[in-house]
Amino acid sequence: MFKVLVSDPISDLGIQQLMDAADVLVEKKTGLGEDELVAIIGEYDALLVRSQTRVTEKIMEAGTNLKVVGRAGVGVDNIDLEAATKRGIIVINAPDGNTITTCEHTFAMMMALARHIPQAYAKTVGGVWDRKSFLGVELRNKTLGVMGMGRIGSEVAKRAKAFGMNILAFDPFLTQERAEKMEVKLASVDDIVRNADFMTVHTPLTPETHHMISRPQFEVMKKGMRIVNCARGGIIDETALVEAINEGIVAGAAFDVFESEPPEKDHPFLTNPKIIVTPHLGASTVEAQENVAIDVSEEVLHILRNEPFKNAVNMPPVAASVMSRLQPYFSIGEKLGSFAAQAANQAVNEIHVDYAGDLSDVDTLPLTRYIVKGVLAHHLGSEVNIVNCMHLAKLRDINVVVTQASKSKGFTNLLTVTLKTQNNEETLVAGTLLNGYGERIVQIDKFPVDMAPEGHQILISHNDKPGIIGSVGTLLGQNDVNIASMQVGRKIIGGAAIMILSVDKAVQKDVLVQLTTLAELNRAIEITL
Repeated sequence: MFKVLVSDPISDLGIQQLMDAADVLVEKKTGLGEDELVAIIGEYDALLVRSQTRVTEKIMEAGTNLKVVGRAGVGVDNIDLEAATKRGIIVINAPDGNTITTCEHTFAMMMALARHIPQAYAKTVGGVWDRKSFLGVELRNKTLGVMGMGRIGSEVAKRAKAFGMNILAFDPFLTQERAEKMEVKLASVDDIVRNADFMTVHTPLTPETHHMISRPQFEVMKKGMRIVNCARGGIIDETALVEAINEGIVAGAAFDVFESEPPEKDHPFLTNPKIIVTPHLGASTVEAQENVAIDVSEEVLHILRNEPFKNAVNMPPVAASVMSRLQPYFSIGEKLGSFAAQAANQAVNEIHVDYAGDLSDVDTLPLTRYIVKGVLAHHLGSEVNIVNCMHLAKLRDINVVVTQASKSKGFTNLLTVTLKTQNNEETLVAGTLLNGYGERIVQIDKFPVDMAPEGHQILISHNDKPGIIGSVGTLLGQNDVNIASMQVGRKIIGGAAIMILSVDKAVQKDVLVQLTTLAELNRAIEITL
């Protein structure tokens, strides 16, 4: 039974699938401080939060059973990602659940800014009928600069086009081809600053984007610019913005976010009549709160059940199209790594992974993680997972090398894992997926084989002499070890050879020792997959 702690208010409808799961117990305990969480977190497998709970290194140290922290939202500023990664704790968020909600709030802020709606409302309900002070502008035929063309920025651009706006789009990953498909003009930050009538930012807050719009940009900005920020506080220099408004460069601004939240009572945004503010409402709709909770609950369930998942923020993001190609190979990849680690004679200092065939033209990092996990788990057990495996390999000075080639020795796809030791010894295991047969190991060291990577197996190195197979079978039979299948591999008659036996149960160590006493037999080890 998995135990899940919900430490912030999260929609019951959103976590219903967790509460309905027969193998999950959900407990809600909100408003806890750090010490209170430290005292209880050790009994939980998963922690679900929104923005209130700060998931610190101290909490994760105490979470000895903690496998995943789920953030019902996009931002993970309240979670120590480095501490989570070091401990192999997966951190996931829900990047898609509030896309439309935030996009619509951006447009609401843009409309309110263009037509002075909050200011006009305040004056009207205050008893002043003033139609002259609030002369607005149309969006039609205006140029909108969209900084960041991810999920939200792309949706904003789509709606802006419906309003007849011209779109200048900046994003470090936006190609000319994609810009043309979206019917926007690819632009630089400087292009937007100098030419746009409206600007909206939709980038994450990173060292590169912090104050990306500051005094130097305001100095060359098109006069009359209107700026909207429903992304993250700190992308736009707040002090420089107020100065630009006072100098008549910027006509107005609408902000849903602040560098420090909540803002101080004397924050200049709160008293400037040309600035509209809301208290970080971008994701605050009934639909969004349910959607993000549903999304994160689903992923938490996948992780707890050791099923494929997405949206891990302490792992590189993977496009759905790439994931669909890689996912079928996760299991065989991990098994190849495990097989190689069990077969290796000495400590490994390099893991070399070669992808050949159809996987040669795709980013295989997620698959590589499963392979590295398989290698390390032989010695590190449950301490290693696909989140921390690269970190643990680095800590142990294990170099991970990946190569890709289009030729695959007759297979549609071929994964080859080679472990190298400081003594330059190598252990090689290659595998593939065969239509109708599933996972197959097709090569061990220099020997071709054809076997399913599952269950208990005995790997034997021997000299190719008559009678070896019979003597091995006899000895195993005498020790009540039943052979389910056998594969042999050799390169030349009478030379070095291998034998791989699938057996029905674990083999006692003394049986393996007895095998090595047989004539012409060099080594016998058990492999468990």
